[in-house]
Amino acid sequence: MPITTCVFDAYGTLFDVAAAARQAACEPEFPHLRDSWAELASHWRLKQLQYTWLRAITKAHADFWDVTQDGLDWAMEAAGLAGDAALRQRLLDLYWELQAYPEVPAMLKTLKSAGMNTAILSNGSPAMLDGAVQSAGLGALLDDVLSVESVGVFKPDAKVYDLVGKRFGCAKEEVLFVSSNGWDAAGAAGYGFATAWVNRAGEPVDRLPWKPAHILQDLTAIPDLTGS
Repeated sequence: MPITTCVFDAYGTLFDVAAAARQAACEPEFPHLRDSWAELASHWRLKQLQYTWLRAITKAHADFWDVTQDGLDWAMEAAGLAGDAALRQRLLDLYWELQAYPEVPAMLKTLKSAGMNTAILSNGSPAMLDGAVQSAGLGALLDDVLSVESVGVFKPDAKVYDLVGKRFGCAKEEVLFVSSNGWDAAGAAGYGFATAWVNRAGEPVDRLPWKPAHILQDLTAIPDLTGS
C-alpha cells in the first residue's frame, strides 16, 4: 500500500531542542553557560522525556509545558544553576522559538508538491506547537498539527497514534511516521506505521520488540521513502 501521509514528531525531529540553550550561551548575559550549555540541554531533554513516560504509565497527565519546566528545573539544579531566575526565564522564552533543522522546509515542500498529507504528531501542547511552527515558518507546509492533549496521554500510547487515522482517514500502512526518538519510532512501528528514525547522534538502536524500517542521519531522504 503506497504512503499517502507523512507524520513527524516535533521536538528533536523538526525542531532543534538544543537551540534554546545554545542561543542563551551566546548571549552576553549568560557567560557561565558557554562551557556547559550542551550538558544542560541534554539533561533538560532527557528529564522532559522521562517525565512524560512516568506520567503516562501512572495516569498523571500534565500539559507538556509543565513537564518542560519541570525538566529544566531538574537540569538547572544538577548543573548548579538552580538560583538563576533570569537564565531560567530566558531558556523558557527561547523554547517557544526553536529553530527548525536546515533541511526541513525544502523536505516538506517536496512532500506537499507530491500531494502528500503532512502533519506533526507531538507530545507538545497546542500553544507550544503553534509557537514553534509559526516561528519556523512551517505553517503553510503542514496540513495539521496533532497534539496529545486531545487524548490526555503521552506517546507511545496507542491512543496518540490513533489520531493520525482519525484525522486523515488513512490505513496504518499508508503512514510514514518520522521521529528522532528511537523509542517513539519503535512504538509507532509496533502500532503498525512504517517508521523512520532520524538518528542524528549516531546512537545504538533501542532494544525493544520493534525496530524502525529506516534509519537516517537527517530528514533529507524522507521524500524518497514516500515515493515523492
